Amino acid sequence: MLGLVGAIGVGHSMGGHAVTLAAALRPEVFSSLLLLDPVIRPRDGYVGAWRESHFVAKRRNRWASPQEMFDRFKDRAPFAAWDRAVLRDYCDYGVLPDGDGFVLACPPHIEASVYENSPMPASNIYPEIDSIRIPVRVVRSVKPVDPADIMSRSPTAPDLASNFAHGADIRVAEYSHFIPMEGPEFVAKLIGDLP
Repeated sequence: MLGLVGAIGVGHSMGGHAVTLAAALRPEVFSSLLLLDPVIRPRDGYVGAWRESHFVAKRRNRWASPQEMFDRFKDRAPFAAWDRAVLRDYCDYGVLPDGDGFVLACPPHIEASVYENSPMPASNIYPEIDSIRIPVRVVRSVKPVDPADIMSRSPTAPDLASNFAHGADIRVAEYSHFIPMEGPEFVAKLIGDLP
């Protein structure tokens, strides 16, 4: 164990789900949580796995170089809206050398399985949420996006903050689901303002 006490827990998307579970299992570790558009569904949304394969399973997984990846993504949604330094970091550090090229550090089939299984009854985190007694800020994207754009719309239950004993809801219309990628300075300020 790391021996952490009083840490600020910050998590985006599935990371928000994970840090919430960690705070419930190890309450002494955390003093507050910042959940950035976490994949935490409404209480009645944990009904079983997706019926078909998640589209990220088909994402491209091989690149000649991080630069090729950056050049491919910089003008394409959702990456075109990302802060350029964040996109550069993703392309430089989100891949691993593999033979004569680079592959994504998280293979597409693994990432897809996370999404496909997120609505399973065993993923229902509300019993753990009920035990959390520290301040929790839930930042939700309310930016209008195409309903078909599953990756940019918010996966967060609209009433999530009210389920925490000390939860606060922060709605942002400037950013899509990719809040930390699109607004890193905004997220840094939120972290700095935590108790």
